Amino acid sequence: MATPNNKRQRVVIVGAGFSGLTFARSLNNTDYEVYLIDRHNYHQFQPLMYQVATARLEPASISFPLRKVFQHTHNVTIRIAEVEELDVEQKVLHTSVGDIAYHRLVLCIGCTTNYFGNERIRANSFPMKSVPNAMALRNRILQTFEDTIEAGPDELQSLLNFVIVGGGPTGVELSGAMAEMKKNILPKDYPEVDFSRLMIYLIEGSPNTLNSMSEASRIKSRKYLEKLGVIVRTGTTVEDYDGTTVTLKTGETLVARNLIWAAGVTGNVLKGMPTSVMVRGNRLKTNRFGEVEGLDGVYAVGDIAYMPTPKYPNGHPQLANVANAQAAHIAGNFKRELKGKQRVEFEYHNKGTMATVGKRKAVVDLPGLSFQGVFAWLTWMFVHLMLLLNVKNRIIVFINWMVSYFANDSTLRLMLKADRGEGTPATVEKRGQPVVKG
Repeated sequence: MATPNNKRQRVVIVGAGFSGLTFARSLNNTDYEVYLIDRHNYHQFQPLMYQVATARLEPASISFPLRKVFQHTHNVTIRIAEVEELDVEQKVLHTSVGDIAYHRLVLCIGCTTNYFGNERIRANSFPMKSVPNAMALRNRILQTFEDTIEAGPDELQSLLNFVIVGGGPTGVELSGAMAEMKKNILPKDYPEVDFSRLMIYLIEGSPNTLNSMSEASRIKSRKYLEKLGVIVRTGTTVEDYDGTTVTLKTGETLVARNLIWAAGVTGNVLKGMPTSVMVRGNRLKTNRFGEVEGLDGVYAVGDIAYMPTPKYPNGHPQLANVANAQAAHIAGNFKRELKGKQRVEFEYHNKGTMATVGKRKAVVDLPGLSFQGVFAWLTWMFVHLMLLLNVKNRIIVFINWMVSYFANDSTLRLMLKADRGEGTPATVEKRGQPVVKG
């Protein structure tokens, strides 16, 4: 590993999601020595993963190589590694590529799928928290449609039932996308299958879809879904799923080969992190400067951070807007310290929330304003295009959207599965690496 510059403070950032990438970019070409660590060599744009899962976009359209982002920097080092343990006393991070010492550790480790302790659901359902998850789900959806061709009458309906759990933006958007696939694409691809029997169930435990949004958006989103043919069940939860039978809290059962779990998240837990700093949902409690309470030099930013403020006494919502704003602000405090300036407490200014249900169907809540329909859909598209990291990806996504809009079709329905060819090693030994000293 590179010899550290002892004249600089080393800032180690774990996680290259929205908050981690924003933090690293904010410290780009400063006097800090920055290490950015992630298990993947790319940043993934989570809001559009459902379009990868439904074959509307390719994964490269929403993924950005980290080394490309930092090609022209002199102080950011990328390490692709698994974080194995944290030693808060020695200020050392143990990783799969060696030990990395730090002066300041910024945890942007985000959240993972929350199965609420139900191991059978975890083992048999499909999550959608990463690009590999989205690709695995796409392969499964497309393979299911292939299987319907030869399925017997007893098996067919279980293949044609899709159950999506969670009525937040991910569940709503995925349900709408699958409903449009049922209407516009599948009858042309599989003329021998009666897709009027394809049932898309959306299960939500709260009384409404998009329950955190305005009443108008909640009502409209459900109307849009039901108009598309989605069967919406609110006020109930999934109690069990064994791979073929979904059991609801009401006692009702659904036969389905595919259950997609988008019902909640919980913070990723880092081994060595004291449980005393964790609160509900495994989030890390911080002060208004992002410092984890009781831990010297450790910060938490984004979804993993629980930062109570007068405006948000129960912590901030786990949204990309919050993560980006928090990361930019706390990194700004780091830069203020280099100049001998006083730090400023973080305060989030709500920029609104939005979700799309389908073609010309979306809901938008802005501070003091809520609107739905075509203009909301155009707003959603514009905002998400602008959030993509570079112009190339914006153009690719825009072209795919326009083709899909005018043709009611997509040419991306490819099942891409890993195929280890002859001569490929089954395992790759981990190389030992020296300690990176601070």
